[in-house]
Amino acid sequence: MAKSLTFSTFPPNSPLNKNAIPVVLLHGWGLNSGVWQPLLDLFKEQSCYQLITVDLPGFGNNADVELRAYTLDNICQQIEQTLEQPAVYLGWSLGGLVATQMSLTYPEKVLGLVTVTSSPYFVEQSDNNWPGIKTNVLASFHNQLTQDTEKTIRNFLKIQAMGSPHIRQDLKLITQLVMAHNLPSQQTLNDSLNLLSDCDLRKDLAKLKLPFLRLYGQNDSLVPKSVIDQISFLAPESEQYLFENASHAPFISHLDSFYQVLSHWLNSNIKSA
Repeated sequence: MAKSLTFSTFPPNSPLNKNAIPVVLLHGWGLNSGVWQPLLDLFKEQSCYQLITVDLPGFGNNADVELRAYTLDNICQQIEQTLEQPAVYLGWSLGGLVATQMSLTYPEKVLGLVTVTSSPYFVEQSDNNWPGIKTNVLASFHNQLTQDTEKTIRNFLKIQAMGSPHIRQDLKLITQLVMAHNLPSQQTLNDSLNLLSDCDLRKDLAKLKLPFLRLYGQNDSLVPKSVIDQISFLAPESEQYLFENASHAPFISHLDSFYQVLSHWLNSNIKSA
């Protein structure tokens, strides 16, 4: 049996507040929950929500949590066993896949779903005109991982900020936030990168019957804006928002706008269980 996950509440070290609506934040590939710190700081005035950060197995504070098989189902099972209270699940990039699978597998535990620059299938398919990450890009990351794990993560961080109007500032901040925590092993990075390559939840989106918000960056090079309409067709009951001139990490490049959009949607759509 895998070691249990740990999580952090905001404000730090505060017990779970049964009177506040929990919002669980899930990070993207190669990174950790440190990326959420600027957003956490903005939510400190909103007592009606309690933000909870969970590092995925093998990452950050859960770097020592090993799964027998690194699958979406096993990750979600770990999260479900860790967090008993129903919550809003917000996932960025790979974290969006995990949050979506949580919504499909444990609908009674999910009050609402927010995906940030994420996709139900990340890989480009030219034969059916599905925009995404080119297969050679994913292959290059697998190859780089065998040579230098930290350099691979730093290179990936550059892609996160690409397209931002203040790329150097964003890259410096996100690097500081991520590198302050434990780095994942090469095996974890490979296994989780396979999730981006292999997982396809497109046919399952129509099953989602809960408040669902999708957030995108106009200049995102990993989840191109050209995929937005296709995902809207697959999830017709969902809502969407596109941050102009934003990169793959709009909660970094457009923090204030991101906070306003998210807060408005939460206040309008989410009620306590």
